[in-house]
Amino acid sequence: MIDIKYLRENPDIVKDNIKKKFQDHKLVLVDEVIELDSKNRKAKLDGDNLRAERNSLSNRIGQLMRNGKKDEAETIKVQVQDINKKLEENEALEDKYSQEIQTRMMKIPNIIHSSVPIGKDDSENVEIEKFGEPIVPDYDIPFHADILENLGGLDLDSARRVAGQGFYYLLGDVARLHSAVLTYARDFMINKGFTYCIPPYMIRSDVVTGVMSFEEMDAMMYKIEGEDLYLIGTSEHSMIGKFKDQILKKESMPYTMTSYSPCFRKEKGAHGLEERGIYRIHQFEKQEMIVVCEPEDSWDWYDKMWSYTVEFFRSMNIPVRTLECCSGDLADLKAKSCDIEAWSPRQKIYFEVGSCSNLTDAQARRLGIRIKGENGNYFAHTLNNTVVAPPRMLISIMENNYQPDGSVIIPEALRPYMGGLERLNVSKKS
Repeated sequence: MIDIKYLRENPDIVKDNIKKKFQDHKLVLVDEVIELDSKNRKAKLDGDNLRAERNSLSNRIGQLMRNGKKDEAETIKVQVQDINKKLEENEALEDKYSQEIQTRMMKIPNIIHSSVPIGKDDSENVEIEKFGEPIVPDYDIPFHADILENLGGLDLDSARRVAGQGFYYLLGDVARLHSAVLTYARDFMINKGFTYCIPPYMIRSDVVTGVMSFEEMDAMMYKIEGEDLYLIGTSEHSMIGKFKDQILKKESMPYTMTSYSPCFRKEKGAHGLEERGIYRIHQFEKQEMIVVCEPEDSWDWYDKMWSYTVEFFRSMNIPVRTLECCSGDLADLKAKSCDIEAWSPRQKIYFEVGSCSNLTDAQARRLGIRIKGENGNYFAHTLNNTVVAPPRMLISIMENNYQPDGSVIIPEALRPYMGGLERLNVSKKS
């Protein structure tokens, strides 16, 4: 959510930003907010004037009572009662205007960074840089689900019977490799100075609407029936929510945290051929990183954060690239975002394995996350980035380390977490 003072003083900039995100249907919101804000400020001024008049009359009543002029005092008391009634009506009007302003402000997208390329959707995202040499071997690489099943490590049929489409069983050494990736990711981020955390896996609605737009919430979140609770789609939600309504000490900044959690997502939309298996699923586990920092430091942190993910994947010798998200591909609260994509030698393309975002003060405004400054409190900046989501990480490991005999070489960095195991071999039961 942007600053209403900024919108009031720069309506054309806010409208231009909406156009850059190809959300022209939201242009009317700017004019509506300006009109409602004008009415609300007038209502507040009227309220201040009424309270000042009431205070003056109350003082006068006291003087009249002390001077024994009870009848005059009673007459003025009637005037005070009338003012109180007007104040009650005026305060209801203020509440009405404030709520209507808030509803509209929550739908107006954050101001995007000047470097963000303009484009309608993810097809217009722009490659920034490649890391590592993408290799295509001279032998065929099977679909990742087939590789995992041949290793005795994936059971989709049982998962469909138990939970339906979009779920899976991981088994044996494949399940162990999944856990190894998460444990390695945890240690990797701790070594970067981040504080490790296991957060709540459910959050209240006021946290949900604080960290994401209504459209995202509807598309992603599972609600707990009969409760004001939602299953998290990523631990970033509960991690940022940890700072809700807090005034943070300047000397404690920044807060750098890395978190493990299961994640639950509806994943609305079409599921194509490459989305069967474990690429797009309703339940997965992830290691995340978040930063809450001073506004002037957030862009430095943005560059550090995406580089950590690149470094993490390269430590396992997986080629990756960074992709600048265009304006139309940015969620409403994001000022800038880049995707990290891993190389798929089977498809001969890169596919998304993580995303890094700077939300500037948009989340902080919604959640009331402020820093105590010498000249008053101000809103913090928040950032988030995927360290690793193992289901997709498993795909990249399987494809980039697949051998002609069906076995898969375990990246050296993961072997200490696998009891020294160097290779996953084809299961005799497959």
